[in-house]
Amino acid sequence: MRRPDLVVRSGEVVNADSIVRADICVSQGRVTALTEPDHAPSGTTELDASGMLVLPGGVDPHCHVGFTSGEFTTLDDYPAATRAAVHGGTTTIVDFGIPTRGERVLDAVHRQRAQAAQGFCDSALHACVVDWDETTGAQLDQLVSEGVVTVKQFTTYREETMANEETILRTMQHLRPLGGMVYVHCEANTIVEDAQGQVARSGDISAGHHHETRPELAESAAVAAVLALAEHAGAPVYFVHQSTPEAVALVEHARSEGRRTFGEAVVHHLTLDESEYTAEHPERFVCCPPLRTPHTVQRLRDKLLTGAIATIGSDHCCYDTEQKVLAQHDVRSMPNGLPGVETRLPVAFSEFVSSGLMPVTQFVDLTATTPARLNGLYPRKGLIAPGADADLAIWDPQATTTLSTGTLHMATDYTPYEGREVRGLPITVMVRGETVVRDREFVAESAHGRFVPATPLWDLVGPG
Repeated sequence: MRRPDLVVRSGEVVNADSIVRADICVSQGRVTALTEPDHAPSGTTELDASGMLVLPGGVDPHCHVGFTSGEFTTLDDYPAATRAAVHGGTTTIVDFGIPTRGERVLDAVHRQRAQAAQGFCDSALHACVVDWDETTGAQLDQLVSEGVVTVKQFTTYREETMANEETILRTMQHLRPLGGMVYVHCEANTIVEDAQGQVARSGDISAGHHHETRPELAESAAVAAVLALAEHAGAPVYFVHQSTPEAVALVEHARSEGRRTFGEAVVHHLTLDESEYTAEHPERFVCCPPLRTPHTVQRLRDKLLTGAIATIGSDHCCYDTEQKVLAQHDVRSMPNGLPGVETRLPVAFSEFVSSGLMPVTQFVDLTATTPARLNGLYPRKGLIAPGADADLAIWDPQATTTLSTGTLHMATDYTPYEGREVRGLPITVMVRGETVVRDREFVAESAHGRFVPATPLWDLVGPG
């Protein structure tokens, strides 16, 4: 064996299906071998991971960078978002090319992809189809050839990003023979708008009443409708940020019948509840779907722990309090979303692994391996094995910290987890063998992020 560029020695190497104490050999940015502890040859650089967990770098399947919604644009760019990501143990983000009014699907993706090299970690992209016209199919053909195989669609946000059922169906039908998949934000817009009208007529549709404007039924109704479209198309489908156990159960049932259906949960729906809307800063917690009742949150957590949910994302949207306050009197015009790319993994690890509720292998599957697989990035991302990119996060499972805006790195003035103590932290993080965080300090000398082209999802598109 030639001398490795890097050897990470004697850590507990965790993949989705195994834990083994091993040395990891890295050359030219990729893992070249796993050997028994202390059996690897000397590396040009050596790192002792004794007593630590070595996890695949996290893959965040749902991350908005520089996202514009209505009058508001999130405050981070690729350098800021990816710097925060690596601090939290994430080494690949999947961003969105969402077209502005009049912009082509293809151009929106190219606009976002041009930023990838400014990042401190790697990135992939979802496209977004809002309306179908005579050019859309050819644009999707080109995007798949360029490594963008997933397409986000929304069933809400009229006059902005909402796609009608015909557009969703046509997108599913077009993507299936290309090995692509639709990702859907599911809230039934008719129910949402009616609920918003009812709350507005009551005299107060401010941030403190946000949870009343987007009921749980709206999510389940939209999921059921989209599942029917996917069944008709014979196509796989992925549901982003599922916030209720009923919505998850619909996807779970379809999967039990052999349909290729997948659900994502995001950390804030698993760890926060609607009591935040009666707290000091309700505007900071306005997101769609909204935070749910404590009972719903507990049942959603139960679904996660029993394997009904495929992935954990962040749905990172980096607005600040000033932007939120500008429209806090009317949630219909507020910017929706919470910052979370940095806190996704530490909060989830603490809540589920450190607490003893979840084995660390399941954590890796939910936060790295399956997100990589469902985005066409596996086996390059999401595991530690020969041939994979050397995206490594060395975790101290006993390390603790109290989360605070003052010590986090996201481009905002708040975190929804202010004052929360977490146990288990990424200490050193590498992207393709290059150390970007060492001993919890950022050490990258320059950006070296890459756009990672996805491969078609042939194992998911189904027979026929």
